[in-house]
Amino acid sequence: MLAGGALLAPHRANATPAADNQGTWTIQGENDAASTLKGTSDQYYTSGERINWTSGTDTLPTPIAAISKAIWGAGVQRISIGVQQLIFTPRNTQVSSPWGPGQQQSSQLRDRPYASLLLGSVNLITDTDTTRSVFGIEFGVMGSAGLGQKVQNGFHNLIGDTPNQGWSHQLQNQPIFQVQGGRIWRMPLGQIGGVEFDTLPSGSAAIGDYQIYGRIGDMIRIGQGLNADFGIPTIQAAGTDGTDAYKAQRPFAWYVFGGVEGEAVAYDASLEGNTMRSNSLHVIKKWDVGEIHAGLAFMFCGLRVSYSQVWQTQQFNGAKSGLFNYGSVMVSAKF
Repeated sequence: MLAGGALLAPHRANATPAADNQGTWTIQGENDAASTLKGTSDQYYTSGERINWTSGTDTLPTPIAAISKAIWGAGVQRISIGVQQLIFTPRNTQVSSPWGPGQQQSSQLRDRPYASLLLGSVNLITDTDTTRSVFGIEFGVMGSAGLGQKVQNGFHNLIGDTPNQGWSHQLQNQPIFQVQGGRIWRMPLGQIGGVEFDTLPSGSAAIGDYQIYGRIGDMIRIGQGLNADFGIPTIQAAGTDGTDAYKAQRPFAWYVFGGVEGEAVAYDASLEGNTMRSNSLHVIKKWDVGEIHAGLAFMFCGLRVSYSQVWQTQQFNGAKSGLFNYGSVMVSAKF
């Protein structure tokens, strides 16, 4: 039945987050094969994979806990450790040279260069009853050592598909080090007939030799058991990577969600080329990038399963995808 004449009733948050002595393991995969674009595959951000472990609450060694408290203040604390790979290709993957017919050879391209990144991440997470704050680092390599060619063409060979032809012109190896941070606010909006509503405004930023950006966004969720988590991350959203952690207060929790993000990009090495090479292959990036997110999540028997669809505006001059989009599948388990 509708409560209070169908008015949204205020939702009382717990005074402190529920204790959680279990860690969370997460596997996530993203691919442009799950796209509404017709007749195209392996373009732009074509593939991402991630495996991550997030600790239970308040299990950090004292020196690390002191650092986290100094950054974010009071709250329950976690640490998150992960490995991820991101693969980027041009739109046309069946030419061996990045310079098209009649195009003079130069470092500036009409299409984004091949690039892959293999990164580790360590994030400190602080939760209150209404916020999740994340601060950490990413480190690793961009270039052939990122194993993009081996993973992508190895998979194509396995399924009998045509290998992509231009990996010999990928961006060169360079070490990656990046500092990142962000905060998500959980703001209950009310409930109708046992179905809850909330909103998750967020802000994040990063600086390093991979990306320099600031990002803001908001997400609307509808479901049951919304206080179990702070939403579903994407692999590229490094500033709020700690949203893997969850603790459902009911046997079965679920929600559907939709939201938007806006990003101001000062630098992106996967588009602008190797940081210390003046003649590196590159395209002209756009400084303003927007995203639309939509999906659903379920939590049961200690598992959380989610699917997200992401639509993204063009990241560089000359991109031809319109709203580029990809799908993201994530499975998390408590141990």
